[in-house]
Amino acid sequence: MSLSLITVNVGAPSLDRARRQLRWLAERPEDVLVLTETKATAGSRLLAEAFTTAGYAVTFPAHAPGELGVMIVSRLPTTPDPLGAALDYLPARATGVAIETTDGPVRVVAAYVPSRDATAEKTERKKTWLHHFDRALDATASETPLLLLGDLNVLEPTHTPAHRGQFAPFEYAFYTGLTTRHGLLDLFRHLHPDRVEHSWARRADLGYRYDHAHGSTALAERLTGCQYIHETREPTADGYRFTDHSGLAVRLALTATDTLLTSNPATAATPAEPEPTLF
Repeated sequence: MSLSLITVNVGAPSLDRARRQLRWLAERPEDVLVLTETKATAGSRLLAEAFTTAGYAVTFPAHAPGELGVMIVSRLPTTPDPLGAALDYLPARATGVAIETTDGPVRVVAAYVPSRDATAEKTERKKTWLHHFDRALDATASETPLLLLGDLNVLEPTHTPAHRGQFAPFEYAFYTGLTTRHGLLDLFRHLHPDRVEHSWARRADLGYRYDHAHGSTALAERLTGCQYIHETREPTADGYRFTDHSGLAVRLALTATDTLLTSNPATAATPAEPEPTLF
């Protein structure tokens, strides 16, 4: 048996886009879905309500008006992780759950790091959030293995292409600090030391690996798969794209102790057709 998870940026979806995303997500085989760039709007609420109605465990922190955040959807039972309560700045942008396995609990933390532009305001906002998130990880550190998934909006220092002029030292320091400060390994790099892949691109030849999976050493030792799912940003025949980010799927040689009884969330989100009448 294996424990499988996927993270994907849903792009603060409209209601129509969320319905399309729901159909795709409902077909995914992973036990846990980590959705980033959620928002307190009808599209994100549709996703949360549909999965809840279908019996999934949904963790969707309160989003301030206009603010972006994360959602964790699980077909496995979950309990709240303390990180959510420990983050005291833009708290909707990270949350966590614990999942029981036959080898003990695993912490799953979702994060959506603020993006920025060249303005001092946006730069300071991102720097402040990263500082508070680091402190929340420190405050909740334990022996329980931790898996961090999400759109981190930072690059590894050896990224190809380099994009050197676009990122500040504090952004690279956050990426490296996930390992040196928090003991979390880049799981994609752990399996694929030299592979060049991107999860977002302004154009085909100018990509960025923004979406990440970092895990404790104990989880890296159980890692059996970590791959980008690029179909999410490939247009369908009607020109629709799920999102402009690739998903990132992780598989671990761990067995969950229990599974929830779930139904199809796409059906749960669809209003029942009225019964035909004779008149």
